[in-house]
Amino acid sequence: MAPTASTASNPAMRARDDLDSTWTYLEKNVDNVMNKLQEGLDMKTYMGVYTAVHNFCTSQKAATNQSQGGSPGTLSPAHRGAHLLGEELYTLLGKYLTGHLRDVLAASESHTDEALLAFYIREWKRYTDAAKYNNHLFRYLNRHWVKREIDEGKKNVYDVYTLHLVKWKDDFFKAVEGKVMDAVLRLVEKQRNGETIDQMQIKAIVDSFVSLGLDEHDSSKSTLDVYRLYFERPFILATKEYYINESRRFVAENSVVEYMKKAEARLEEEKERVGLYLHPDIMKKLMETCNEALISAHSVLLRDEFQVLLDNERTEDLARMYKLLSRIKDGLDPLRTRFESHVRKAGIAAVEKVAAQGDSFEPKVYVDALLEIHGKYQQLVNVAFTGESEFVRSLDNACQEFVNHNQVCKTNSTRSPELLAKYADQLLKKGAKAADESELEELLVQIMVVFKYIEDKDVFQKFYSRMLAKRLVHTSSVSDDAETSMISKLKEACGYEYTNKLQRMFQDVQISKDLNTAYKDWHDKILEDSDEKRTVDSTFQILGTGFWPLNAPNTPFAPPAEVSKAIESFTRFYDQKHNGRKLTWLWQLCKGEIRANYIKSQKVPYTFQVSTYQMAILLLFNDSDKMDYSEIKELTKLTDETIEPAIGILCKARVLISSPEDGKPAPGTSYSLNYNFKNKKVKINLNITVKSEQKVESEDTHKTIEEDRKLLLQAVIVRIMKGRKKLKHVHLVEEVINQVRNRFPPKISDIKKNIDALMEKDYIERLDNDELAYIA
Repeated sequence: MAPTASTASNPAMRARDDLDSTWTYLEKNVDNVMNKLQEGLDMKTYMGVYTAVHNFCTSQKAATNQSQGGSPGTLSPAHRGAHLLGEELYTLLGKYLTGHLRDVLAASESHTDEALLAFYIREWKRYTDAAKYNNHLFRYLNRHWVKREIDEGKKNVYDVYTLHLVKWKDDFFKAVEGKVMDAVLRLVEKQRNGETIDQMQIKAIVDSFVSLGLDEHDSSKSTLDVYRLYFERPFILATKEYYINESRRFVAENSVVEYMKKAEARLEEEKERVGLYLHPDIMKKLMETCNEALISAHSVLLRDEFQVLLDNERTEDLARMYKLLSRIKDGLDPLRTRFESHVRKAGIAAVEKVAAQGDSFEPKVYVDALLEIHGKYQQLVNVAFTGESEFVRSLDNACQEFVNHNQVCKTNSTRSPELLAKYADQLLKKGAKAADESELEELLVQIMVVFKYIEDKDVFQKFYSRMLAKRLVHTSSVSDDAETSMISKLKEACGYEYTNKLQRMFQDVQISKDLNTAYKDWHDKILEDSDEKRTVDSTFQILGTGFWPLNAPNTPFAPPAEVSKAIESFTRFYDQKHNGRKLTWLWQLCKGEIRANYIKSQKVPYTFQVSTYQMAILLLFNDSDKMDYSEIKELTKLTDETIEPAIGILCKARVLISSPEDGKPAPGTSYSLNYNFKNKKVKINLNITVKSEQKVESEDTHKTIEEDRKLLLQAVIVRIMKGRKKLKHVHLVEEVINQVRNRFPPKISDIKKNIDALMEKDYIERLDNDELAYIA
């Protein structure tokens, strides 16, 4: 404060005297608080100190500023007239704290390591407790002078408690923080080496460093700057160095698996350490440092071990490796690539074992082989890799590869969907080994797992629909619920359009049931009116041409008189209900039962389950005991290709006897009924599909698929061009692939052929610069 000219009786001079006497009194009591706080401070002294501060701060120090050229009565700029004083007290308190801390610093020099930490913590506790007391004693200074100075934006002015912290930081902390941190780091290293330490010491140090973080712009706020600079930075550096050295030594002396266990344990320890005595702010940097030293530095070594663990199915160790490498950036990418390659090889190897059996293997064996590999590695992904989406994608990529491109598919790229459809047919068809309802549902879910990876979904659809048609026509489905469940799964996977025809087939079957009931009522009334007897108990199914994947018979046929009569009767009934509709009879799918009344040794006549063609052949023997091949052919009108397998089965079952005995179905061979026919069963199924017929049917299905694909590609090309009007050739090909890939992977050559075909049909035309245009 600038001196003012005054007499002994001048108020300003008395104020100065007051400051000396006031500070002498205050200093003595502040010193007692700083050094003898444990002895306590009585209320009288407390009020005396508080009153002294109050009186001094409220005394007026109005002096003329004559020495600075001011006129009498003008207040000096420094004091602005009558105002609350306090700067002198504030300055003197600061000087006192500096001197006090100089003594503390001198006392600290005789301590090292843990003794230094104990000294620092003890002094910090004593000092901050005293600071709180002093803050109360100088509360009036805080509320008025300090508040005004801060409000006016003056720098380096703090409340009394914060002033204590600032002085501690500047006059003591900066001189000892290096030695304190060295002691802390040695203590932490001891703990990392397995020794027991006093963790509370470190926690107290951390709390002290945090408390010293002051916001320069707002003293009421705190920051972590001091903690981060003086504690966090050296702690992180020491941690990094410790783990780099330890991990290098451990890897040299132990296996990779043991190292992973060690790294896992160390990471967990460091995480716990934060909770025990470090500030939460350090967690991110500490984990990053540990990850770098323990994982990144040895990532190549860990990844090299991945294949060994996969080969030996070490799920627990794979999970450990996944957890470790997932902590570093791009740590898992090489693992995903290797995993995908491993699964692909495993799948291809599994299929090769099946293919080694030749073409005789059952579809179930093939599908089970695919499911076994998928199930095994799906479990691994879920357990070891926590079902992580990128590993799931790698699994899906690998499965898609070995399901569609394997040894079985080499000769025919669409073999997988065909075999899957056949397996579904086996499950959904009545048989001796039919699964119960819950087991069947689970098996259908498994089929959909493989179906997801099938590229040629249109092939599966075609085969499945044909087999479904046969199951429905022959009423051989294991249950309607199972059929409906499978169709709903396909609908969910591929959409309404994919299953539309399948659902319409079901509707036709239901309509046919109602139609048969109406026909029987109609026919019974006619029989009743004419007093005739029913000769054939017949059931009819009316199938919509556009929804059923069935072809008309490829042979002429003259049905037996009994069958013809039933056909004519139903046709009359149907024409009355639906005028103008044409019925095409699918003889190759018709079947029936006939009773063998000619075998006298049998009390209960045998019942033969036969195809309509077999029925026509056998009924001829009602009029003759022996018939020549040529006669049979003439009377039935069947082609050789149809008669041969039909008669062949009858001869193999010993229902008919050929003459000569080993004579092949051909002109010159005659056939007679076997009156000595015997069989353990009363009902014998002779309606058996021959393998050659199955092969022809499969080939026909593939031809249909090719034709359907051609039409689909052309429809998609026209739809795209109609919307775009003009499009570059390469962009059209890309768009077609995108729209069709959900049904099958189109070949670019096929797309180009169909573009050319549409150009010939004048749907599109070629412009300059390889551009195509739609012709309206």
